[in-house]
Amino acid sequence: MKYYTKENFDPANSVGFALYRARNLVLGEMDTVLKDLDITGQQMGVILSMSSNIASNPFELSKLLDIDTGLMTRMLDKLEKLGILARVRSVEDRRMVNLELTDKGHHVAAEIRMRAPEVLNKRLEGFSTEEFLEFRRLLAKFLGA
Repeated sequence: MKYYTKENFDPANSVGFALYRARNLVLGEMDTVLKDLDITGQQMGVILSMSSNIASNPFELSKLLDIDTGLMTRMLDKLEKLGILARVRSVEDRRMVNLELTDKGHHVAAEIRMRAPEVLNKRLEGFSTEEFLEFRRLLAKFLGA
């Protein structure tokens, strides 16, 4: 079924616009609670992906977080400059660069894990348990999971 047509499409009331606004709201709120750590909500995704061993190189991170390689390189440069991660050449393939969190990076990841739930829980405060589970289910379905 087609929910949108050129006749009824109203960008301001579309699912895409709502998702875009929701993303920006959450990222802005994450930016605020992470400001003293000198990282952004977007950089948070890199740090948590690494600390959870979901991704360990720039390519994996780019693919997982759907971030183009140019932006990913700039983000990694900034995180490396902050002492949060280190680039390490692969022993098996010198062309490959792996990423490792530093001690500071592990500390920052732990701080994120304490702060991020507060931001998300505040956004979800009016949801019942059933609504929360349905929301997650529908998002997964929308994302094609």
